[in-house]
Amino acid sequence: MTADDDLCTRPATELAALVRDREVSARELLEAHLRRIERLDPQVNAVVTVDAEGARAAADAADAAQAAGRPLGPLHGLPVAHKDTHATGGMRTTWGSPLHADTVPAADELVVARLVGAGAVRVGKTNVPEFAAGSHTFNPVFGVTHNPYWHGLSAGGSSGGAAAALAAGFVPIADGSDMGGSLRNPAAFCNVVGLRPTPGRVPTWPAPMAWSQLSVQGPMGRTVADVALQLSVLAGPDPRVPIALADDPSGFAAPLPERLDGLRVAWAPDLGGQVTVDPAITAVLAPSVAVFESLGASVEEACPDLTGADEVFGTLRAWLFDANFSELARRHPDQVKESIRWNAELGAKLTGSDLARAERLHTALYERVVAFFERYDVLLAPTTQVLPFPVELEYPTEIAGVHQENYLEWMRSCTVISATGCPALSVPGGFTPDGLPVGLQVIGAPRADRRVLEVGHAFERATRFGERRPAL
Repeated sequence: MTADDDLCTRPATELAALVRDREVSARELLEAHLRRIERLDPQVNAVVTVDAEGARAAADAADAAQAAGRPLGPLHGLPVAHKDTHATGGMRTTWGSPLHADTVPAADELVVARLVGAGAVRVGKTNVPEFAAGSHTFNPVFGVTHNPYWHGLSAGGSSGGAAAALAAGFVPIADGSDMGGSLRNPAAFCNVVGLRPTPGRVPTWPAPMAWSQLSVQGPMGRTVADVALQLSVLAGPDPRVPIALADDPSGFAAPLPERLDGLRVAWAPDLGGQVTVDPAITAVLAPSVAVFESLGASVEEACPDLTGADEVFGTLRAWLFDANFSELARRHPDQVKESIRWNAELGAKLTGSDLARAERLHTALYERVVAFFERYDVLLAPTTQVLPFPVELEYPTEIAGVHQENYLEWMRSCTVISATGCPALSVPGGFTPDGLPVGLQVIGAPRADRRVLEVGHAFERATRFGERRPAL
């Protein structure tokens, strides 16, 4: 292993300490990552825009600030790549769409500003599906992102470029977003960690529909502690965001436990019969029960009543797609992919009664979930229903012999959880015999983001699945 390989595959928490202790400079750390991107990313296609000179200037400024004794942020000197649906001031942001192939925003959006404000060094942008629609990362601007563990297979999505970049050692931290699994699905496919926080935990600004709780932004990393560290700077109130939670975010960075004594765990391998899961995934995750018991937890097979979750998610997503994409699709029908047009058309057909029914179902679902988490502390389930699939497919059309109707059906292990409003973490859950990663989804009560991090960390430390890096 070269010195670059060693630096570029270490956890972000370790790298932050190395920079803070002056064992490595921000510039040295950056250069190691830039060399790795240049050498290996052509076969992965994860970091689609690189601003090497801007990053070097930022790294030099970080080193100068440290030399001058100025206060350092929690992410001081850590290279970061931002999802290409997150606006970056002065850096191209395409949303994976030919309509924005040359768009350069004037300012950073909030998630980017908070990472940079905490000392991270902006390297570039990570690949996405067009307008982040779908859980497979490809678009007409940059092409497809490959799974670092198996070239030719999907890295997931929509934060697929971010997950692949983390797994490949191109950056130690990355941001993502999640409506129906876009943080969790690629984390599972690429053997990294992705957190869908409670809505409002990480404020999204600007946002055209700021009251909506379906889509959230959040952190990704190679370890749960890396994700927790990022959450400590991404979370916190913002007066421009009406659903922003006011809790002090600093506690997320506190040390995480390695025991789970007394924890009440519910295990739902098919979410109470709600979803079809590839038996290969179930086989990998089944031993997780014994791991949790060895950590002091009690485990029962149980699942909340998720009745109506599909309708809630489907209706509210279609409504958002109509609001955000219908006019765009009418003006540029040949430059907006069919699945987006289909979803927007569904939204255009909705009535006030449809939305009212969805809101009533949403309320009842939330109340049942809250009652469930009075009996259990966390719910465990597969993150994905399928293994990474060939990049040529837009989406899987069959799972274990069951036909999937559209580009959303195969993600229901995530979409039904999105509808609950619960925080959900995907943590490495093991590998199939032929070396494909599988993710374990750790779901907590609403606003129990710290709890899912604690549980994911203890499992991660006990199993060490996340330490298995791809052979690039």
